[in-house]
Amino acid sequence: QLQLVESGGGLVQPGGSLRLSCAASGFTLDDYTIGWFRQAPGKEREGVSCIDSNGEWTVYGDSVKGRFTISRDNAKNTVYLQMNSLKSEDTAAYYCAVDNKVHCAPGLLKYGSRYLEVWGQGTLVTVSS
Repeated sequence: QLQLVESGGGLVQPGGSLRLSCAASGFTLDDYTIGWFRQAPGKEREGVSCIDSNGEWTVYGDSVKGRFTISRDNAKNTVYLQMNSLKSEDTAAYYCAVDNKVHCAPGLLKYGSRYLEVWGQGTLVTVSS
């Protein structure tokens, strides 16, 4: 059974940092494009970042560019999202999703919530003083 489990969320003050993890089980991430998405209460799911299967190509949403960094460790079957300079507007549930039939591209961030095949259960990030 293909499963993704996110972790690392929590409460952090504005300007602080968190690192989210997305661990895969039941399959290996080597051939998968991976995306991070987030959903704030009352808002639509938003693409945050994606990384291609070999880790050489990444895309970031405008709202997180320069503050967030996506990376992957295929040996650990895990993807990470390092979030720095956090703002209150980053408060959301964060989800990872994977697909082995798509590439990391701006379109994936914009439309991927509609078609990416495997999703985690999410981890909550709250940025508040």
